[in-house]
This record gives sequence, C-alpha cells and structure tokens, in this order.
Amino acid sequence: MNLSRLRPSPQTIPLFASVGVLILLYLGGCIAFDHFGSLRVLINLFGDNAFLGIAAVGVTFVILSGGIDLSVGALVAFTGVFVASLIGHGLHPLVAIPLALAFGAGFGALMGTLIHLFALPPFLITLGGMFLARGLAFVVHPESLSIDHPFYGEFVSQTLSLQISRKLSIPFTAFALIVVVIAATMLARWSRFGRNVRAIGSSESSARLMGVPIGSTKILVYTFGGFLSALGGIVATFYMQSGNPASFVGLELDAIAAAVIGGTLLRGGVGFIPGTLVGVLILGLIQTLIIFQGSLNSWWTRIAVGGLLFVFILLQQITSRRRA
Repeated sequence: MNLSRLRPSPQTIPLFASVGVLILLYLGGCIAFDHFGSLRVLINLFGDNAFLGIAAVGVTFVILSGGIDLSVGALVAFTGVFVASLIGHGLHPLVAIPLALAFGAGFGALMGTLIHLFALPPFLITLGGMFLARGLAFVVHPESLSIDHPFYGEFVSQTLSLQISRKLSIPFTAFALIVVVIAATMLARWSRFGRNVRAIGSSESSARLMGVPIGSTKILVYTFGGFLSALGGIVATFYMQSGNPASFVGLELDAIAAAVIGGTLLRGGVGFIPGTLVGVLILGLIQTLIIFQGSLNSWWTRIAVGGLLFVFILLQQITSRRRA
C-alpha cells in the first residue's frame, strides 16, 4: 500500500487546518458555555452569515483568477438600498430583485472589461468601483430604508423557511447560502469556466499558450463576482428587512479573510469554495463566542481574525515552498 497517497497535498493542508480550527472553536464553545452546542446556535451561524458567505464565494473566484475585488461591501450595501427603494416606490420584489442582480452583474462586467482592455490593476479598478457603488447607494437613499411588503414579511420569512419545531426554523438565508456554495463548487471544479479561472490564476502566460480565452474569462469572473455581491445584498435585505447605504463597510475584507482562511491562495490558482464556507463559519463562530462570553469588546473579533490571517498566510507560504 502506497502511504504517500494518504498524505494530504500541500495545496489542501490550509483547508484541513481551517477545518481543524472550526472544530476546535466549536468544541471549545460547547465546553465553555451552556447551550452553545444547541441546534439554534448552529442554524443561526449559517443564517446570520449567509450574505457574507455568498459574497465571499464571488471573491474566491476573483482571487482564484489572480485578481482582487474591493467593491464587494459597497455593492452589497447599494443592492440593499436599491431594492428597498424600488419596493418603496411600488415595485414588486420579484421585479426589483432581478433588476438588482442585473445591475450587480453589469457592474462587475464593467470592472472586468476595464481591467482586461486597458491592462489596469484590479486593486485600483475595484477600489474605484467601491467608491462609485457606495456613492450611488447614498444617491438612491441617504439613510436606512425599511422594507414593508408581504413578500418579505410573510412569504420569505415563513413560507420559504423550514419549520423544525414550534420555536425553531431554518431561515431561507441559510438555504440560500448552502445552494450557492454547492452550485459554485460544481462550477469551480467541473466546468470549463472553473478550469480556465484556475489556469489564469496559476500562470496567465501559460494559460494563453494553452488557448484559454483570457479576456472573456476575466470579464466573466468579475461579472460573476458582481452578481454574487448583489445576491448577497438581496439576502441581507431578507435578514435585516431593510437597506442601508452606510452598511457593510469592510465586508470585502471579511470576504477576503474568509477565502484565505479557507485555503485560497492570494496569488491565485488554488482555492476551495467549501473552504471559503469554513472560513465564513470560523468568523461567525468567533463572533458568537465573544457574544456568549459577554464581557469582551466586539473588536476582539477583529483581533482574533487578524491573528488567524497571519497564521494561515504563513502556512500558505510554507506549503507553497514545499510544493515548489
């Protein structure tokens, strides 16, 4: 029996490490706090972080291609207030939501086109996209705008939720996150688009020699990222029942952190969509642990995430050298 086949590859070591951290955090919370291991806490972990997870999946695709997207948080906020404003003006949510998704995809396509046609740095283009989307959100409505519609209050919150018991149900936001992760995993692993994205992220010059359509793939990556950011904004409206132009500042950094903690290399070419979900759950678990502890400031979440990022970036560097 060849034991070398049982050893994890250097690419998957960060993923296994993130799964180990998730398990340790969860077990530690169950030991330290009563009711931490309850089904309600587990369901809330998925439902409360659904919009971040969906946006982080889009960011993972962008990083896999060797790029970066800093417009995520602003686009999520814009989508929320855009949908809330359209509904407030009498438009049905089933009309407002496709319009918001189309805008998000178009916004991403515009950034991808600029990056490809003019060979501009993704950091600068998406930074400009961040300011543009945030400004447009305040133009649409300068403050928080609540959503009062039966589609939100009854259909999504009740009909599309799975009732487990009289007091406990699985929200639609949790289902949306799981569906997006499964679909994105299949797209990244078994589609030609996913293979092209990884090839460009690994080596754009080699991908060009292999006949990979560099331009269209890059544009599609940012289009898909913008679409998922808009979808994350819509899921956020289901969660908050409102839209706020000042919300989700720094969400793009949380999404990038979740992808890195989940095993995605910042230089591109290597990444795992389920790993991104694990990273999102780790961020959510840290925040839940601080809430259960009660006496710690919420900023300790950032401190813990920063420490984890240092560890996982160092682990990526070590495993990359071993692979080389």
